[in-house]
Amino acid sequence: MTISPIETSDLSAIIPTFSGGTMDRADQVRVNPEKLRAAFMKPNAKLLQLDGLNPVFDMDGSLSWGAVIDASPDNDLLLLGIDGDVPHFAELTGAGDAGPAANPALWQMLGNLRPNEAAIYATARSLVDWHARHRFCAQCGNPTGSRKGGWARLCGKDEGGCGAEHFPRTDPVTIMLSECQGKVLLGRQPRFPPKRFSALAGFVEPGESIEGAVARELWEEAGIKVRDVRYVASQPWPFPSSLMIACTSVTDDPALTLDEDEIEEAAWFSLDEVKAAMAGDASAPFIAPPPFAIAYNLLKHWVDEQER
Repeated sequence: MTISPIETSDLSAIIPTFSGGTMDRADQVRVNPEKLRAAFMKPNAKLLQLDGLNPVFDMDGSLSWGAVIDASPDNDLLLLGIDGDVPHFAELTGAGDAGPAANPALWQMLGNLRPNEAAIYATARSLVDWHARHRFCAQCGNPTGSRKGGWARLCGKDEGGCGAEHFPRTDPVTIMLSECQGKVLLGRQPRFPPKRFSALAGFVEPGESIEGAVARELWEEAGIKVRDVRYVASQPWPFPSSLMIACTSVTDDPALTLDEDEIEEAAWFSLDEVKAAMAGDASAPFIAPPPFAIAYNLLKHWVDEQER
């Protein structure tokens, strides 16, 4: 099986929430102690305001920023990037949470952020959380410290450690549709609200390709064999730190055998049914994923392709 990309012109119209970053991440600064120190000292340097791992919003709904000088002297700083000549930082406060953010009001606010701000928050949340949960060396167990402007941790030999350097991880997750006879497969997990259906998803396993993960997950969760896997778009998902890889596929047999531990219900939906759900029609047979989820973009892409 091979994976086929869609045309670049199609991709340009798909910007999932958290994916619209434009800030220079300034790798040449974060790896250079002198340049990093100079960025800290700039009077216009900004500090992202966080409440634990949640963002703080200004009255207009944008991210709230303070001055770097207001950061606690006990906390290391994370260089998020440089916009023009303005360095942007976040505090490594020790806040960490492996679970998802479940506050509906927070989801609504995140969905309303400008693309660049949503991407900044996704970066900050993932890295602040990673530092909080990786304070000890996985190789020798000794404490580690922040390095490279918050983009690495070092098990220092001077402190009795092994000298290993650790970098933030991103977990790849495939999220996919399968099409059969003009209908598309969607499912719902037990934790979903009533009638909420979405694309099936699962982690890419070690030694596995993206297309292999799509085929395996659809077989394991829905009992279908698929072909013609096509990449659509990707989305950073900072809860805690995944990369959602959206794909479509085709199956020739619509018969379903569900993994009931993972999927409570699954069904094939027609184009008109999907359009009704995405329009918020109360008579639609299911509730569509929220717009900030890449599953929404994936469904919109499928609808657009059907109507060409």
